Amino acid sequence: MAHSNDGELRQGALGPLAIAFFVVSAAGPLVAMAGGIPIAMMFGNGPGIPALFVAATLVLLAFSAGYTAMARDVRNAGAFYAFTAFGLGRAAGGAAGLIALLSYNAIQIGLYGLFGAAAQGLIEPVTHIHLPWWTYAGLAMVSIGLLGYRQVDLSAKVLGLLVAGEYLVVLALDLAITHAGGDAGLNLRAFEPGIVAGGSPATGLMLCFAAFVGFEATTIYGEEARDPQRTIPLATYASVLLIGVFYAFSTWAIVNGAGVDRLMPMLTQASDPTSLLFTLAERYSGQPLVLAMRVLYVTSAYASLLAFHNAIARYFFAMGRGRLLPKVLARTHERFASPHIGSMTQTGLAAGALILLAASRADPILVVFTLPSAVATLGIVVLMALSSAAAVRHLAAKRPHMRLTIVLSALAFIAFAGIAGLATVHFDVLAGSSSKAIYVLPLLILAVGAAGAVLGQKRALKLVEAPALQP
Repeated sequence: MAHSNDGELRQGALGPLAIAFFVVSAAGPLVAMAGGIPIAMMFGNGPGIPALFVAATLVLLAFSAGYTAMARDVRNAGAFYAFTAFGLGRAAGGAAGLIALLSYNAIQIGLYGLFGAAAQGLIEPVTHIHLPWWTYAGLAMVSIGLLGYRQVDLSAKVLGLLVAGEYLVVLALDLAITHAGGDAGLNLRAFEPGIVAGGSPATGLMLCFAAFVGFEATTIYGEEARDPQRTIPLATYASVLLIGVFYAFSTWAIVNGAGVDRLMPMLTQASDPTSLLFTLAERYSGQPLVLAMRVLYVTSAYASLLAFHNAIARYFFAMGRGRLLPKVLARTHERFASPHIGSMTQTGLAAGALILLAASRADPILVVFTLPSAVATLGIVVLMALSSAAAVRHLAAKRPHMRLTIVLSALAFIAFAGIAGLATVHFDVLAGSSSKAIYVLPLLILAVGAAGAVLGQKRALKLVEAPALQP
């Protein structure tokens, strides 16, 4: 039987590279490239998507300025919850805490549907043994629960191997396309104003931000980081730049590989638009790369599951310690110094959801993955807006000399508030559904936030601050 301690995670366990692995894994670069980006092209501005990834990267860099500045004063595993409470008060902090739990649990449960379907599609044609998608999801859940229960650096090592493979196969395709000169010669037409403004760039930008979900997790590991004053900013900026440059370059290569003028017909005429990456891989490199991508697509989903599981466990831990949730969640394992109660709680929630979804015969992609992912994307954008507002208020009061950071945080708030509005108005696109009933889901975020605000106002929240407010 595990013994527990109260309130202490394993300090000094993670360097900037390990934290970056958690962040990049949560973003799921191969899942985004194969599944999300073709949809962003279809409903957004088509071949102009690379420019939108540049814009999204700039917005996230502006956000990171205030986000990392807040991390100097608040070192807490419940980043959005703690930062918002610290900057905007208990009610806002309580709202952010419950929205964060809803959002991260939603996307983590949704990813089990994606993983199960992808694993089934990979294994069944080879073995000729039919197992339902939830069998594969259940096996993944057991292993992820075990990894999340143990020390955090073990998860980081697993993620490092999986993430490296994801990047390598996509970059291999990028290089194959550029070496071949693309469909009609390499060009920068994707960045021309007429191309960027075509279609619906606002919708495209909203969907681009969905591809970054998970990058904000750097500060979640602040209590377990080596030299957090240096590690957290370094990991945050490195992650934003790595993910942003990767998406911008890779989407530019895809646009050139398909052809600027042929991209949209390829997508609209395909029976499955998400086959675009694999179609181009076969055309420019051949079956070996396609097979590697299909295998790593499954491991990409697994890596995202593991990264989000670890983030959720730490949110449960932080909110238990902060008195927003039962104190038992604040216990850490005596040997591993992991938030094992939070980890088991998340595994239990996911298992319950998986049983209900399997019993209802829900489609693993159209229902299990897509709908929760839409809720999570909107919720996390709302959290980014709240954190930006918290940074503006806190820094203006405590560090007024950081004028540029305050301005950047204010701009980030405006951007994320606008994106949240777009995501709400176009929630049917985000959720991949034409039903008007789908707009009930944004109301769920509002209701959870309101409940969190009431709870936060009633509780004397306990936040973990950095040792000193350094000038």
